[in-house]
Amino acid sequence: MSLTADQVGWNAAGQMIIDDITLTLPERGTLGLIGPNGSGKSTLLRLLAGLRPPSRGSVSLDDRPLPEWPRKAVARRVAMVEQQAATEVDVRVQDIVRLGRTPHRGALTPWTREDQRIVDQALAQTGLAPLRDRCWHSLSGGERQRTQIARALAQCPSELLLDEPTNHLDIQHQLQLLQLIQALPVTCVMALHDLNLAAMYCDRLVLLHRGRVVASGTPAHVLTAPMIARVYGVRAQVSIGAHHGRPHIQYLP
Repeated sequence: MSLTADQVGWNAAGQMIIDDITLTLPERGTLGLIGPNGSGKSTLLRLLAGLRPPSRGSVSLDDRPLPEWPRKAVARRVAMVEQQAATEVDVRVQDIVRLGRTPHRGALTPWTREDQRIVDQALAQTGLAPLRDRCWHSLSGGERQRTQIARALAQCPSELLLDEPTNHLDIQHQLQLLQLIQALPVTCVMALHDLNLAAMYCDRLVLLHRGRVVASGTPAHVLTAPMIARVYGVRAQVSIGAHHGRPHIQYLP
């Protein structure tokens, strides 16, 4: 059993952000969170990561509520990459990725060859090995995004939560990253805006609208023209792609 959310809700300043959401994540599969801006995708990811407590309902890991887990034990299992990351300190790429090993080491534990092997692998997987000595402030937005994903991979998580992981990435790096995530032996939940990418790379989708789940299931079940019109307010033609057998959305004027 992986992460589960049971009737989860969260309020901010008296306003409901998400309400009555129940989810069971597919073990070693990819779940895509889709929906318009403000639908609650980022909030739900933070609740699943234990970064904020729900106002009601509960989030559990292996059927055990997250608050009952030691924080370090959660960090060994669950890695979260948010949309924006900033630091005032001008650190190198490899130093940020090394932070992913923190949950697996004690305060006085020396750096090991295994730690270095895992960091080197994460840098290679994200195409950052040539940039390992570059300083954070010299990186493009896409390079910063890949650095944070490499840091999460260095945690060796069993659950990987990604908030708009393709943000700032060019098309080549978007496809490379999503192919990498698809091949990882982890449970992955990622929020995506691009419905065609969500259809191609997610096993299941959850469509959020105004803080509630309005559809869930396979991409073919969720991504229908009537549902897109209802939630996004746009006309679309949905066909099955000849090459990948997944829904392909063409937006209509």
